[in-house]
Amino acid sequence: MSKWLKENLWRHATALGMSLFALFPLYLVVISSLNPTGSLQLTSFIPRNISWNNYKILFNSPAIPYLTWVRNSLVIAGAVAIISVFIGASSAFAFSRLRFRGRKTGIQILLLVQMFPAILALSAIYVIMERVYRFAPSLGLGSQAGLVLVYLGGAMGVNIWLLKGFVDSIPIELDEAAKIDGASAVQTYWLIFIPLAAPVLAVVSLLSFIGTLNEYILARLFLVEMNSRTVAVGLQQFIGGQYSQNWGPFAAGSILLSIPIVVIFLSLQRYIVSGLTAGSVKG
Repeated sequence: MSKWLKENLWRHATALGMSLFALFPLYLVVISSLNPTGSLQLTSFIPRNISWNNYKILFNSPAIPYLTWVRNSLVIAGAVAIISVFIGASSAFAFSRLRFRGRKTGIQILLLVQMFPAILALSAIYVIMERVYRFAPSLGLGSQAGLVLVYLGGAMGVNIWLLKGFVDSIPIELDEAAKIDGASAVQTYWLIFIPLAAPVLAVVSLLSFIGTLNEYILARLFLVEMNSRTVAVGLQQFIGGQYSQNWGPFAAGSILLSIPIVVIFLSLQRYIVSGLTAGSVKG
């Protein structure tokens, strides 16, 4: 027993301490959503007064279209996740398997662009989308479609490089076997690459969805009208005022927004933890 305590006690204590440190912000948000005062101040670790008024404010207040914000966030994040995965997977397959002029230069330019922080292009994106609004209002500044295009442009480089690294790890013997059977490059892509890439595609789509759902700066810049805002932009009005900070509804809205993320993560868990190319090539 003493030997086990010497060897393992510090490991369990460290794991417990890190777990409590990581779970404390979540606990604080949950308790704040149930706090009737609408503040982050806790008089005790286990609160005595619990109220659902903060949740009722989100759904019953006519000035707060919370469900509209949720719908906008899910639509934008879902569109970005699906389109970015489709374009990224196609581009990664082309850069990895096909041979064409400018292939090496193109992938190097993508890597070079990713070295610069995205915040540097904020003013340029604003000017570009403002001019786009003049001849295409549905794709310009203030539109959700324009915001989706901006998100897609920022995520393409990372997704392509991530997926290209996976495609490079797929044995070339699979492509050669497909060519012997008379399969074209498109058939190889859909019949071999897509089934094998299901785990990494799930990861990329999940990261794109979560990143877009939590993004605030571009959404705040683009979406001005109340009914077109996302949850991240809409909830900011509860804590944006200098003398009217109400953390209760903000915490309640954050808790409700995390539910779709948890559901999607659990539904894709079997793809995330599964082997990537295990069993694809027989010895």
